[in-house]
Amino acid sequence: MGLIDEAAKRLWEAASRSEAIPPIRDLLGTASDIDAAYAVQQINTDRWVAAGRRVSGRKIGVTSKAIQQQVGVDQPDFGTLFADTEYGDGIEIEAGRLIQPRAEAEVALVLDQDLDSAPHGFAQLIRAVAFALPAIEVVDSRIADWDISIVDTVADNASCGMYVVGSRPVPLSAFNALTVPMRMTLDDREVSSGVGAACLGNPLHAARWLADTMCQRGAPLRAGDVIMTGALGPMVPLAPGQDLRAEFGELGSVTTRIS
Repeated sequence: MGLIDEAAKRLWEAASRSEAIPPIRDLLGTASDIDAAYAVQQINTDRWVAAGRRVSGRKIGVTSKAIQQQVGVDQPDFGTLFADTEYGDGIEIEAGRLIQPRAEAEVALVLDQDLDSAPHGFAQLIRAVAFALPAIEVVDSRIADWDISIVDTVADNASCGMYVVGSRPVPLSAFNALTVPMRMTLDDREVSSGVGAACLGNPLHAARWLADTMCQRGAPLRAGDVIMTGALGPMVPLAPGQDLRAEFGELGSVTTRIS
């Protein structure tokens, strides 16, 4: 078994058991081999699809300077979203599905058109978006104590966990993605804040980066896909029974809790 296959096997088993494992970056031979990490991610994505899970979109990770500083990563990455990890506003997330959850608030976009002609123009990206939703991503890591490098998080599907989207779709013309404010509270106590510009300068720019990147990797974004564009502020640890709420001004709000 090759090292990429072994890394994929370890992460697959960790996810199946809901247990954290030591970092896998040294197993891949270098702490900066992102292509090898994406190969690991793809192996397990294919396994999940073969097992019956349905891809619902993609997430962009480590887009804000605050998150990059928190986890020691200096560039964005992407992971695959699955339909069974998508929750609606106000729905509780089962604690047993998570290992060491943390929450971050972000803008979700839902596509109305395929994005398969990279490089994409900014206006082209805007035209392809059906609507936006306020969202919370409950990120998780199969790597113990969040001891991750860019290789660890990419291989681990960009630390995907669950995601929660609001119930009121908002057209891009109804709010400003660049300046949209974000305030996240945990049990009514503010724990994170930010604005749209914290996400690679603009959540729409982050989505454009993803659209181009997915074309380069042979898996273009398709109509109906959800794009989780990335955190607008620091992520926070979560514990069962805590009420989590994110407010985004004119974009609306979204709530959840770990059961």
